[in-house]
Amino acid sequence: MAAQDKVAFITGANKGIGLETARGLGALGIAVVIGSRDAAKGRAAADALRAGGIEKVEAVRFDVTRPEDHKEIARHLEGRYGKLDVLVNNAGVLLDDVDVAGQGGFNTTSTVTPEVLRQTFETNVFGAVALTQALLPLIRKSPAGRIVNLSSVLGSLTLHADPSSPIYHMKGFAYDASKTALNAFTVHLAHELRETPIKVNSAHPGWVKTDMGSEAAPMELSEGGKTSVQLATLPDDGPTGGFFHLGERLPW
Repeated sequence: MAAQDKVAFITGANKGIGLETARGLGALGIAVVIGSRDAAKGRAAADALRAGGIEKVEAVRFDVTRPEDHKEIARHLEGRYGKLDVLVNNAGVLLDDVDVAGQGGFNTTSTVTPEVLRQTFETNVFGAVALTQALLPLIRKSPAGRIVNLSSVLGSLTLHADPSSPIYHMKGFAYDASKTALNAFTVHLAHELRETPIKVNSAHPGWVKTDMGSEAAPMELSEGGKTSVQLATLPDDGPTGGFFHLGERLPW
């Protein structure tokens, strides 16, 4: 299927990694639909992409925590495109009180509040799952559907349990647990869809210079969308049910 015939919906795409993912997919000729909680910021992001040569782009006001928005985007994509080839569950929050920039040891397990846990899971897990379920009928209409769940290496239980791991002392419980849960969703959905052309994978974008990642991060923002773009454009014989960073498998 030619890239020019594909459409992608990316949540939380008015800035950061989501915007870079839109830029990367748009550069391939894929029509990109930017989801943004702030309509004005979404339109500004779409205008910036157009100014950079991305022609097929539109912005929609979308909040992943609002079920009514899930129904509305499904109606919009159905009416305008008739299908969905790529879903990138990019929207996410980091609400734990952690010193990401300092990279020092931290552990919020005994201090994180139930409110922070609920808010984190509402966006990072429940919203992503519900949206995927709402859009799955449209993804099934694609000859090569791709679902990319934006995870994090901080969701890896294997690495968190390894004293020699670089993330061993970085434990923001709400965020990390939400990404572990999102990874579980990836594995389970990939299994359910294993006999279809749809591929479902988790992406670790890397530690990127974003509002969430801080200026201390080693990766430039322009690199942040590369893993998502790779997984969104996998060939027919590509992997499903995996956890990747720039083509390399990560441990669960």
